[in-house]
Formats: sequence, C-alpha cells, structure tokens
Amino acid sequence: MKEGLENLLSHPSIWRGRTGTGQFKTLPSGHALLDRFLPGGGWPDASLIEILIEQHGTGELQLLLPLLERLSQPAEDRQGRGWLCWIAPPYIPNAPALAAEGVDVSRVLLVHAQGNDEVMWAMEQAMRSGGCELVLAWAEQATARQLRRLQLAAEEGETAGILFRPPAAIGEPSSASLRLKLSTATENRSDIVKSRGGRPASLPAHDLIKRPRV
Repeated sequence: MKEGLENLLSHPSIWRGRTGTGQFKTLPSGHALLDRFLPGGGWPDASLIEILIEQHGTGELQLLLPLLERLSQPAEDRQGRGWLCWIAPPYIPNAPALAAEGVDVSRVLLVHAQGNDEVMWAMEQAMRSGGCELVLAWAEQATARQLRRLQLAAEEGETAGILFRPPAAIGEPSSASLRLKLSTATENRSDIVKSRGGRPASLPAHDLIKRPRV
C-alpha cells in the first residue's frame, strides 16, 4: 500500500503543496523583481503559462524579450534544439526590432492558425513535438480540457508554452502552472494570479517593462 502511494506521489502530474521550490526547473525571466516572486526564481519550464492582457501591445513582448533572447542563443546549460514558435500572433513579429534586442530571428517560426480550436491544436502539437524551445500562442477562448491537454503536452515535450488570453478568463479554471495578469493600460501593474508553489502578488508593471517595443 505504501509503495503504491509513493509511486502515485512521484508522478510528474501530481503537485504536493509542501514540496520545495527546488523540485522543478525554471527559466530566468530576466526581471529581478519578477524572479523574486516566482517559485524557483523564474518562469516554470516544461509548463503552461497564461498571460492575461487587456489589449495587444501593452508590454507583453517586452516582458518576454529577455527570455526570447536567451532561448534563441546557444548555451552550455541547455541544448539549442528548436524553434521559438509563434502561433496566431495579432501582428507579424518585427524581425529587425527582435534582432536589435539580441533575438536570433532565424529561430522564429510563425504559424498561422484560424480560430481558437486551431490555435489550441497547433500549440499542443508544437509543445509535444520537443522541437521547440518556447511556444507562444494567442487565443480568445480555451476550455478547461484544452488547457489541461496543453499542460500535459508541455510536460511531455519538456517545453514551456505561453498562452495570451483576455483578462475575462481570470475567473475560468486553468491547469496552467502560472497565470499572470498584465494591466499596464489602466492600472500599470502585473498580478501573479496563480503560481504553483508560490503565492499571488502584485508588481508595478513599469519595473518589468523598460525595453523598446517590438
């Protein structure tokens, strides 16, 4: 009986509230203030992350620029194994601006998807493939089942996925390891709504977004 329980608790899909923050891998966000509030000191790797934004272009990409730069460059502590995949972005990425910020644009893969279901399917496939360093996707709606599938795909493919959704989704259930609400347009703050292994918190957005727009 004890052995069966230990096998169950060791499953990667099970999270234990008393587990220390060192039990999972993270990716430095490049923002010292944000890393102080994130368990493990960075974005959760091999996980689904949701960023809720009031409108496009309010700083969500500035928040991710350090991560995009780091993952696009070769490094000894990880294998440069794949793409920075963008699925259904509201605007075509500005390649010169990204390059100026140190992002290797030859690693950027743009996927055109139409409709929420197609976006969810493409994101799941990209994360599960293991061929991407990071997957970004934009969707207006997502079901609890779709979000659960995305979290499992992230774990299986050992790839972080970031899904941008409207703030109205804050009241909906989500399997994401981290949910962050970016409110720069009105309240100029970022709220950590959900953080596996951590606590909710509010941070001044202007301290996180100081780089040129892309």
